[in-house]
Amino acid sequence: MKFVRYGESNAEKPGLIDAGGNLRDLSDHISDIDSCMLSQARIDSLVRLAPETLPLVKGTQRLGACIGSVGKFICIGLNYHEHAKETGNPVPEHPIVFMKATSAINGPFDEVVLPRGSQHTDWEIELGVVIGEKAKYVDAENALSYVAGYCVVNDVSERFYQTKLAGQWTKGKSCDTFGPIGPWLVTADEIADPQNLFMTMDVNGERMQTGNTNDMIFTVREIIAHLSSLMTLHPGDVIATGTPPGVGSGKKPKPIFLRAGDRMVGSIEGLGRQEQTVVSEPL
Repeated sequence: MKFVRYGESNAEKPGLIDAGGNLRDLSDHISDIDSCMLSQARIDSLVRLAPETLPLVKGTQRLGACIGSVGKFICIGLNYHEHAKETGNPVPEHPIVFMKATSAINGPFDEVVLPRGSQHTDWEIELGVVIGEKAKYVDAENALSYVAGYCVVNDVSERFYQTKLAGQWTKGKSCDTFGPIGPWLVTADEIADPQNLFMTMDVNGERMQTGNTNDMIFTVREIIAHLSSLMTLHPGDVIATGTPPGVGSGKKPKPIFLRAGDRMVGSIEGLGRQEQTVVSEPL
């Protein structure tokens, strides 16, 4: 099942996409696509609904981030062999973990706003994992049973803030609008193997990133096991699992960074496509 949140920002309604690609309203059954409805039992009850009986949402609708009231936005760095290679970094011994502020979360088709004075903002297409069950000290073998679904994430990053300002990567990852999520939350049963998903990122019509989740250094299973040994994962937590090669900062002979007017289009097999226009922060 493909869940969506639609409508004006901060007033999104829950919906789903039916087999014909139509948007159907779920407001009579749930109040939001959030931690309260992500358990397997709750999802199963929604799956049993006949989509054609739900109200059809007409007209063009803004799609918000596909998950609401996110508790933690956790990211994994340097998690693709080829991306580690392009950055000149060794393969990590353990997952590199950092946090992205939940205030960065943005709709999949909303504008991405460059911070004032930014000259080094970059793109990163990533597989997003949404936790559906409370997870603590989970073993890798059973880790996927704690996943409610998957989505597309663009881990937009300001590289100067990330690497040149004293402190942690969070500074370059958490600017407002730097976390487009969606368009869909695709339930885990629809993704046969999260370690075999083709993914791309185009900027201004040029293919920048091409990859597959089979190049991950640490698999989704291993990431969940590792994180749950450090902290409790709760329903509604989002994990961005790393990016394949082709980021702007890794381009040779000269890095490429985003400017106002640029357009990013990111997609992951089975999870849909998102698109953002880059704008400048008003003075």
